[in-house]
Amino acid sequence: MEVTSINNGIIIDHVPAGTALKVLEYLHIDPASTRLALIMNASSKRFGTKDIIKIEDDKDIDLDVLGFVAPQATVDIVRGGSITDKVNPRMPEHVINVITCVNPRCVTTTEPGLKQMFHLSHSPRQEYRCDYCDEEAKL
Repeated sequence: MEVTSINNGIIIDHVPAGTALKVLEYLHIDPASTRLALIMNASSKRFGTKDIIKIEDDKDIDLDVLGFVAPQATVDIVRGGSITDKVNPRMPEHVINVITCVNPRCVTTTEPGLKQMFHLSHSPRQEYRCDYCDEEAKL
């Protein structure tokens, strides 16, 4: 299989295998209207298998969201056919309006205008918890 290189854009590498479409959904990137290439279940020395997302042209990628859904991913910025920068997203301390609370008693389920805010719990599992009710986030 051959996927040509991109001239200007970004490459999101080391995405967990089988999750590229979910990552695109969280990043609010519509595959139907964006020029991109998805490589799924590619061989990886570090992870065994991985997904790769190549996006042609400039797209604003929210690295906080990417750090939330795929913290092990790397982002390569491509300009003029060469990688000009490499970014490693980190798990953000807070995410807002990325996920929704599943607790039926949470105030966010009864008050539709409230922002869905979650914070990173510094437990060994590194999970996110609702700022309002402390419910664990479900991906």
